[in-house]
This record gives sequence, structure tokens and C-alpha cells, in this order.
Amino acid sequence: MMQSVQQIAVDIVRREGGFVDDPNDPGGATNHGATIHTMRRLGLDLTGDGRIDTADVRRLSEAQAVAIFVQHYFEAPGIARLPVPLQPSVFDMHVNAGIQAVKILQRLFNAMRVFVDVDGVIGPKTAAAAGHAMAAAPDHLGDAYGIARRNYYYALADSRPASRRYARRKDGGKGGWITRAEAFMAPRYRLTEAQHRERVARWG
Repeated sequence: MMQSVQQIAVDIVRREGGFVDDPNDPGGATNHGATIHTMRRLGLDLTGDGRIDTADVRRLSEAQAVAIFVQHYFEAPGIARLPVPLQPSVFDMHVNAGIQAVKILQRLFNAMRVFVDVDGVIGPKTAAAAGHAMAAAPDHLGDAYGIARRNYYYALADSRPASRRYARRKDGGKGGWITRAEAFMAPRYRLTEAQHRERVARWG
């Protein structure tokens, strides 16, 4: 039985963890996965002092974060238009990487010769392409998207050394980005520790 959107959002909040203000994270201060930029965009002045700053981020509750994700990262971008098996992973990625979640999916469709514009928008053409792609590979599309997510994270860390801490732990094992992507794919498609270490060896 598929999880409800609400359950998926609760899982995302738990995976994201609590308050973090990492100077290497372009998202800035974050709590339960919701960034200060998101809260400013939505006008969430939780302290009522007329400005939205780190204090507001700290005050955000898990329930408020779940509501933000469902409304603004699932409903608003139209993830419900996608085949149900794709929805949890695309939703999770949308929280983590914004419209890149949809662009990764659109590039995957193009690789499958189901051609769409890579614009990050789930419009009628992308929704139709998702249906065609799912019909063509019903047992593999979700895994293929998970692999594409993982590749995106590795490539991002290749080009941005400050982000490598999210892809590789201090002990060299898989970082949070990689385990997050692999959580949405069948075990047989997950990299072994040796394969992961080989992939990141070039980072020194």
C-alpha cells in the first residue's frame, strides 16, 4: 500500500532533522528541512517581530514543516500529476533540491526517448511523458529516477567541494545525499561501500 502524501512529508521531516545553520549550505538556516529562504518567501514571521530571521527558523515546528512541504513542494508543483510510484522520490527531491527534482526527471524521460523540455515544470507534456515512461518501464522507472538523483548529487559534489560533506561521510562512507537517493531504489541498485569509495576517490 502506498503511503499518503502526509506520511511521506512526515518521513521527509524526520530525515531532514532539526535546526542547522551550516555556512557551507547555500540553503542557509534550516529546521526540519525548511530553509530560511522558504520561510521568507512564504512570509512566516513566527516570532511576530516584523522580520524573518534565524529565530523564526528555530521556532518552526515539525507539523508546520509538514504542512509547508505538502502545500508548496507537493501540491504547488503538481507532483500528483505524476504516476504514483514516482511521487515519493520526486517529492523528497523537490524538498531537497527544488525544481532540479523535476529537471532530473525530464532529462531521464529524454534519455528514454520520451522527449520533453527540461524546464522544471510538471505541465501537461511532462505529465503525459511520465505516463508513457511508466508504461514503457513500469518496474524500473522509479529505480532509474533514484539512480539519476544519486548521479546528480555526486556530480554536484564533484563541482562544488564544499558540498562533498553531504555525499561522503568523514569516515569515507556514503553521506546523507547518497543514502537519501538510495532509499528510494531497490537494494540491488544501491552502490556497495567499495563502489561508493571508488566513485569519490578523486576528491582526495
